[in-house]
Amino acid sequence: MSKTLFAILIIILAGYHIPSNAQYQEKNDLQTIISEFGNKIKKDVEDDNVKGSISAVIVKGDQIIWSGAYGLSDIDNKTKADSTTIYRTGSISKSFTAFLMMQLVEEGTIKLNDPIEKYLPEIKELKGYSNATKITFQQLASNTSGLIKEPELKDAASGPIEDWESKILQSIPKTSFISKPGQEFSYSNIGFGILGFALSRAANKSFIELVKERIFKPLNMTNSFFVVPENRMVDLAKGMKYESIGEINTKSELEHMGRGYKVPNGGIYSTPNDLAKFIASTMGYKAILRQESLATMQSKQTPDGKYGLGFFLYQDSTISTVGHPGAVAGYNCSLLFEKKSQYGVILMRNYNRGLTNLSLQSKILLRKLKSL
Repeated sequence: MSKTLFAILIIILAGYHIPSNAQYQEKNDLQTIISEFGNKIKKDVEDDNVKGSISAVIVKGDQIIWSGAYGLSDIDNKTKADSTTIYRTGSISKSFTAFLMMQLVEEGTIKLNDPIEKYLPEIKELKGYSNATKITFQQLASNTSGLIKEPELKDAASGPIEDWESKILQSIPKTSFISKPGQEFSYSNIGFGILGFALSRAANKSFIELVKERIFKPLNMTNSFFVVPENRMVDLAKGMKYESIGEINTKSELEHMGRGYKVPNGGIYSTPNDLAKFIASTMGYKAILRQESLATMQSKQTPDGKYGLGFFLYQDSTISTVGHPGAVAGYNCSLLFEKKSQYGVILMRNYNRGLTNLSLQSKILLRKLKSL
């Protein structure tokens, strides 16, 4: 071998990374963990025997490292679920509403401690409202407003999506307090509905358009909607709801016509792949929020420490997670990521209950992934 060829070979080998046995083992362990997870989801869907589906994604930082879909997205047409299947996100929508709120805080449109009445004076019609019960943006976004979960208004959660703000205004006088604002964690759907409306008033623009322009568009979430376009309805999973053991109601599609006041707190449709982009942004990749704003959202904002701003928080001796579950008629989902390891998992199902406990299985998976 000539000296020149030998020198070139040395240079090539010096720059070539040869994986160690430990790295090979880690890769194999990762594949095993993910394979076991996918096989369990697949078996659960089969054993549930609902003829429904679960679609899932696992992320590491801003990269999707695995995706899978099991079962049927449409029982009537025998359509198999895949990565393009659209599901309702339910209360994961709350995380988007809080995200929008922090964007408006960053640009100086609002302050977290601004009283809602500054932008939505109609809030004074709440039952028991007084100077001692003024509610702030921060309290609504952290579920510490003290408001009841649902308004005492018949059909509050039904009606055309175009009329959702009207339903909020009708709901406010039918909404009361169960505790003093800031005193305790009290999960409130109507609270997040009011929050979304107040953000719209503050920005002088439609809440739906704000979310589309400030979150969906910059994150390239092209499969996320408040109203699924007609040409994408074929991709929408048909929601199924257990009425009783062995009996399934497939008429949850009626809610696609309108959700009453439940737009800022449960109105978004999406896919696991699109929600992966939102998780990445929440971790700080392709950030549409500053790091300090993300840190605020993911810090304890309630006396019991289990909720931030638009996100549930969980911590034990092995993991520290941020995320949100979602449940509406015929749909169930979970979005969760582990803060230190930056692994995340999204599960979306088109039936309301089954063998897979979405949040629990996500935590089990994240513990295993973090152990690598």
